[in-house]
Amino acid sequence: MARPRGPFDPPPRPRTTQMVPPLTVIAGSLITLMPIVAAFPILPPFGLMMLLGWRLTRIDSLPIWSPLLLGLVDDLYSGQPFGNAMLFWTVSFLALESIDQRLVGRDFWQDWLLASTAISAYLLFGRLVASPLAAHVDTIILVQIAASIMLYPVVAQIVSSLDRRLSPA
Repeated sequence: MARPRGPFDPPPRPRTTQMVPPLTVIAGSLITLMPIVAAFPILPPFGLMMLLGWRLTRIDSLPIWSPLLLGLVDDLYSGQPFGNAMLFWTVSFLALESIDQRLVGRDFWQDWLLASTAISAYLLFGRLVASPLAAHVDTIILVQIAASIMLYPVVAQIVSSLDRRLSPA
């Protein structure tokens, strides 16, 4: 049963603002459908980056079970084996949850380090699951990890500007 709202509690967020974080994560996952011609597939996992951006910027923006469903959407469109994003997104979300219980406060550099670790682990484990060990894709994966780490501040800026726009003044 939900606790009644007290006089000093912030007002509840409207339904439209509650839908923005999951919709932006889904939009990040759907970027892989854009017709981009490239010699090497170094497109970062924008869905995961948006998920981490929302989780690290605003803790209450997504419920704890959301990476499972959002990972399902990403699995349907990314081309990775089914269940890959569902598992790794949920594990990284739970890891961030346990780190948040131990840390008192974080700054942007720690958020960037946490997101970089989660993105790198996702791409490396995804490589182990999706391709045989004899495949020579390690250099491309390292370039994809570097591109993802460098693009995370842009994703964090997009998420924080959306959050500022949607939060009540």
